[in-house]
Amino acid sequence: MKTQNDTLLEVQDLTLMYGDRIGCEDISFKLWPGEVLGIVGESGSGKSTLLNCISAHQKPTRGTVSYNTRLEGMKSVYGMIEPERRLLMRTDWAFVHQSARDGLRMNVSAGANIGERLMAIGNRHYGDIRQNAETWLEKVEISAERLDDLPTTFSGGMQQRLQIARNLVTGPRLVFMDEPTGGLDVSVQARLLDLLRGLVRTFGLSVVLVTHDLAVARLLSNRLMVMQKGRVIEHGLTDQVLDDPQHAYTQLLVSSILQT
Repeated sequence: MKTQNDTLLEVQDLTLMYGDRIGCEDISFKLWPGEVLGIVGESGSGKSTLLNCISAHQKPTRGTVSYNTRLEGMKSVYGMIEPERRLLMRTDWAFVHQSARDGLRMNVSAGANIGERLMAIGNRHYGDIRQNAETWLEKVEISAERLDDLPTTFSGGMQQRLQIARNLVTGPRLVFMDEPTGGLDVSVQARLLDLLRGLVRTFGLSVVLVTHDLAVARLLSNRLMVMQKGRVIEHGLTDQVLDDPQHAYTQLLVSSILQT
């Protein structure tokens, strides 16, 4: 049986208001170590807003986000002092953007992109940093020979894999992903999804995944939350939600995929 001590992330009554407009409202859930939680819904449903609030990119109007830190156990993310929260985001957390350009520095080499995150946590030995960068390029299926190349010379799929390497090099336990396969060709998406599945399994990553693609959600997530107009309207095991949707909106989402 899972206990409070097992919880990695706990969200309680999370709400973000833009004046009288709802970004997300009264959302609560727990995330367990090694679990992938998918958040789905149409554009404007509030899923990216929720992700930004959980990942400390956007402060909520009310509610709490608590994280099970390595040294001090469960702590309020928004109760941390700013340097502590920044360190958490550089080490134990990672954020994979839909556009790799939002998560990379395009004017420095692939190796420097990966090494920069290591340097941010105090690594200074050039040889070790370079070796780590080479290792991680290979883990995301990029030749180590591309270490000194600029990301601008990479394809879209390679840029996304480089962004993943940059994020995972510090050994985070929790990864936030915002439409990680969005905008990529179908064949490139398939390769990236296989890579992500392997990395999640190999490193025991916990993931909060935002996607509009139910096929991506089914492939990657253990549990699914469906959002509409800023609220969670259905929540359960992924196969259960997609194979036997209870809410009319979820039924519409699933049927629209089946008809394409």
